[in-house]
Amino acid sequence: MKILVPIKRVVDYNVKVRVAADGSGVDTQGVKMSMNPFDEIAVEEGIRLRESGAAKEVVVVTIGAQAAQDVLRTAMAMGADRAILVKTDDTLEPRAVANALKAVIERENPSIVSMGKQAIDDDMNATGQILAAKLNWPQATFASKVVVNGDKAEVTREIDGGTATFAVPLPAIITADLRLNEPRYASLPNIMKARKKPLETIELESLGVDTASRLTTISVAEPAERQAGVMVSSVAELVEKLKTEAKVI
Repeated sequence: MKILVPIKRVVDYNVKVRVAADGSGVDTQGVKMSMNPFDEIAVEEGIRLRESGAAKEVVVVTIGAQAAQDVLRTAMAMGADRAILVKTDDTLEPRAVANALKAVIERENPSIVSMGKQAIDDDMNATGQILAAKLNWPQATFASKVVVNGDKAEVTREIDGGTATFAVPLPAIITADLRLNEPRYASLPNIMKARKKPLETIELESLGVDTASRLTTISVAEPAERQAGVMVSSVAELVEKLKTEAKVI
C-alpha cells in the first residue's frame, strides 16, 4: 500500500504574522517558513502506518516555488520515502490545489491520501473535501485515530460528548486532527540521509489542469485591538455596564 501526503509550506506557527503594508496579504519577507502543523501530523501518521506494516511507501507532495523543497526534505528526514514538488510561483486556491493533486494521485495511485485538516495560514479546511469530491473517493475528516484493516480504514473523530468511529473503503482521503499523534523530531543523521532521497520536480503547467482563480482577496487587516478588562464591584454594576456601555442587554 502506498500513502500520499500533500503538505503545505506556511509561515512558522511561532512567528507573529504581519499584514503587508498594502493590505493585500501577509508579509512573508524574511519570515521563517515551515511545514503546516496539521500536515506534519499527517506525515507522522503515514510513517507510523508504514512502520506497522500496513503500508510500504510514504510519498510527500507539495505545490509551490523552488524554496518549498525545504518542507519536503523535512518530511523525508522524518521518514517519508520520496517527494514530489509541483513547481509554481503562483498562489493557488483550494480548488486549483485539488486539481493539481488529483493529477498527481492518478499517476501515483495511492491507497490513502493523508493530509492535514486545514492550513494555519488560511484556515479554509477545504482542500481535502474538494479533492475527495473530484476523485469520487470516500473521505474521513478530523481523524484522531486511524486503523487500517484490509481494504478499509477505521477512522475515529471527536464529536460533542465523545468520539465516533467510521469505516471507509480504500482508496480514501483522511484528514488529520491535532490529537491524531505527536510528530517525531528529525534527527541530524536522518536530515543528512534525507538529502539523498529522491525528490522529483514537476512543472505545474505540465499537469494540464485548471488552476484559474475564482477567489479575489479584497483586503487583509489586523484584528481590532482588544480592550482591557474592567473589574466591577457588584452584579448590579455589571448589569448597568452591559446595558449602557456594551449595549448587549
